Amino acid sequence: MLYLTEKYDKGHKISYAHGSDLYWELVSWLFFQNAGVGPMQGQTNHFFRYAPEKIPYAISRYQNETKRLYSVLENRLKQNGDWLVGDKMTIADIANFAWVNLAYFAGVEIKDFPKLETWTERMKAREAVQRGLEIPKKFIVKEDITDPTNLDEKAQEISN
Repeated sequence: MLYLTEKYDKGHKISYAHGSDLYWELVSWLFFQNAGVGPMQGQTNHFFRYAPEKIPYAISRYQNETKRLYSVLENRLKQNGDWLVGDKMTIADIANFAWVNLAYFAGVEIKDFPKLETWTERMKAREAVQRGLEIPKKFIVKEDITDPTNLDEKAQEISN
């Protein structure tokens, strides 16, 4: 994402000028996703949805860590307002959104984080995000599932 914005976002629509304070703030939130939210929620997804053996300790440990990381995002949004960095949506928002949007799949309740929930809805309301969620095909996991017990079946389908 950093490469793409350096190369193609010359007007800084979703980034900030290289070397500026906001640029380094953006980088820190990208690393937060890369080293925290992604790996921890990935482990949550694995143990909660895909592991052949359900290990309560592992499920609880990674769900709790995902919630802790969500609380960091929640606090950041309380401090900063609508977006993680500065006064606009940036690649830091996009990177974190990709995981937070799937909180339900990890068994984490987004409603426990009201600022994060509002931020997620604000992200999903953007036309470009809606188009992105349809690549490579329309994202319908949430629509497909009316009963949370079917999530395990959907997870099995996805993993095949």
